[in-house]
Amino acid sequence: MDLRPQPPSVADYVHLRATCGLTPKTPAQAEPAIRNSWAWATVWVEERVVAMGRVIGDGGWYFHIADMATLPEFQRRGYGRAILEHLLERIQAAAPDTPWITLFADPPGRPLYASMGFLPTASHGCEGMELTWR
Repeated sequence: MDLRPQPPSVADYVHLRATCGLTPKTPAQAEPAIRNSWAWATVWVEERVVAMGRVIGDGGWYFHIADMATLPEFQRRGYGRAILEHLLERIQAAAPDTPWITLFADPPGRPLYASMGFLPTASHGCEGMELTWR
């Protein structure tokens, strides 16, 4: 497996999000997401990005896993797990004790995240919220 600790290109980021069922983003949205992320991991097959994931956060105690996506024809091959393991290893190596690691889990990803020890935040007495900005 060719896992690289680097981001995808803007075009690949936009394509992966749209193709994998994540909310589509524009190149103008993709550029700062790529540039300002704390860590990235991508899986390449024949010089093509087929999976990605990233961490956003402050590098001290808060880390949020985002943009976990694998092209449909490459799913169920362990690429998502490899990306998540890589990102968690990066956090473990850099973070002080007891970092807070969060993510939003779409239904297809929940079994993977649960197998890696993630629990619904509601079980900890907190619930995710969002603000839709116009």
